[in-house]
Amino acid sequence: MPEEHSHTIMAVDELQAIIQRCQILEEADFKGEDFNLFQVAGQKCLEDGYAAQLLEVIQNEKNKVIIKNMGWNLISPLVRCIFMYKQEDDKREHCLRILDQLAQLCNPKELFLGLLEQIEQTSGDQVCQTVMLLLQPLQTVLLKLQNKKAYSVGLSLAMIMNQLTPLPVPYTKQQIQEDKLGLCRCCNAVVDFAKPFVNEVVKNMEKSSEYNDMELKEELIKFCMKSLKFPLLTAQLEQLEGIEEHPFRNFATEIIDILWNLGELIPLIFVHHKSKSPHWEDQEFADMERKNSADSLACLSYLIFVQHFSVECFPVVFSPSYLLLCNMTHIEVLLKRTEESVLSKGLDLFESCLLRMEDNSLLHHYLEFRDFINVPQDLVKIMTLCPMEHMRKKSLNILQLFIDKFDTEGKYTLFRCLLKTSNHAGVEGYIIKNIKDQIHLASTKEYDNIWFTGHHLISLLDLVLSLPEGAETDLLQNSDRIMASLNLLRYLVIKDCESDNQTGVWTTLGKIEQNFLKPLRVGLNMSKAHYEAEIKNKKENRKEAQSSNTVCSLTVSGEKMQPMTTGMQLQVLHSALFTFDLIESVLARVEELIEVKTKAVMDENS
Repeated sequence: MPEEHSHTIMAVDELQAIIQRCQILEEADFKGEDFNLFQVAGQKCLEDGYAAQLLEVIQNEKNKVIIKNMGWNLISPLVRCIFMYKQEDDKREHCLRILDQLAQLCNPKELFLGLLEQIEQTSGDQVCQTVMLLLQPLQTVLLKLQNKKAYSVGLSLAMIMNQLTPLPVPYTKQQIQEDKLGLCRCCNAVVDFAKPFVNEVVKNMEKSSEYNDMELKEELIKFCMKSLKFPLLTAQLEQLEGIEEHPFRNFATEIIDILWNLGELIPLIFVHHKSKSPHWEDQEFADMERKNSADSLACLSYLIFVQHFSVECFPVVFSPSYLLLCNMTHIEVLLKRTEESVLSKGLDLFESCLLRMEDNSLLHHYLEFRDFINVPQDLVKIMTLCPMEHMRKKSLNILQLFIDKFDTEGKYTLFRCLLKTSNHAGVEGYIIKNIKDQIHLASTKEYDNIWFTGHHLISLLDLVLSLPEGAETDLLQNSDRIMASLNLLRYLVIKDCESDNQTGVWTTLGKIEQNFLKPLRVGLNMSKAHYEAEIKNKKENRKEAQSSNTVCSLTVSGEKMQPMTTGMQLQVLHSALFTFDLIESVLARVEELIEVKTKAVMDENS
């Protein structure tokens, strides 16, 4: 007899021997040793490829009590063997039938713990495969449980989601189609797993309007909230050409359907800020829960208001300004993130809310809400710090859209705020250009606008027509702001006659000259002299630098950039001088206009 065959016979014989011994025992008389011997013999049968014999033992009616008590011990070796065999292998099919039989026959509580332990122990590439394999038996077991059912369902869903969360979310069309780790399929399988429990809650709610068993409902809501954070928050949810059944869009639809069926969709969107948060002794844990909840709710708003999931269920009684107010918290949450997939959702949600509104319709009172000040500041950070050009451009467009929606007092307040907080010359220059546009509108008869004329405008000009550090201000760094300020002043001097003084600029001219024009002239002379001296110095040392191959090295954010040759340095210095010349030419024009207009008034008076 071949040795391998004798080993198999021994494994099957050992199992049969244990089975025969246990058949004559009462259930209460089973010992720990019996459990261990059954597990070892059963595992050996599986590993030696004799799953068919093991299946026969499990299906035998006489062994029902033994399998009920001991069968759950086979879950771990069974899962290993299923993954070991190829899809079309008969042995794999036998193993799958054993798994199904165990789900039907085993003690539900023991098997539940065995299945959860198996899910918890899986990692890496096998996470999704293991979860999808065990979802059906786990569902079968949970539906049998009488005690602590809600807790067990919640524990199962939490364990599954915790195992899936570390996996990378497929983002591109190709990644979604490949679904290399199986996450797309797994997420949709988990929703199917949850459906019987959702149906149970819905049936109980229909039977009684005072349905009090909230535990299972709460566990299902927690699952939906976790799903919104992962994978939906970072998933690509736009319709993709060539993908008819987008897995994450399907998943999103299912999650929103669950929330709708549980009667929680509308409350989560509109009254989440009123709901009580659970009290946690550990403050760090409480903060983490709050952040997770904020991320989930922000994603939910994106799905409803941008992707229009379940839009047919949505009440159409809310004003666009109220919808914007409800969403500003969510927009702020999304814009604080750095991942492109999340950041783009924040920009899309903000844009979608603004496009619903008429220009000049948003009342200035909304700026009393913290989010209405924080969000434009977040936009500024994206415009100035985001490495992705398309994101920077979109942020700028949305900032302009936001400005356009406010009434004149709102625009005025927002401009003051952004000038004080942006700390970026380009943004400040952009705001000053907006101020110029508003002054122009205020000067036309159809606009009765007190905020961009008279004493309100003078107060705003104090902010605009000044140098942060007087003559010592870095003119190159602040050139965008300075040019915008000079262009605004030039516009005011040309448009507003001193005799009319509609804008009030002529009243405050002395202050403007003292705080802005004179220090700017001094600063220009100093900067030009400095840069001209640098150019002269570089040119004199050029031959020496070339003979020794000397180059200048530059470090940005701790990263060494390509070395700069003397020629490149001279190019930068000449570019700076050109900027100073540009500023000086506009400054000279402004000074000339002021002088001409002042002289004309003096001549008239004399």
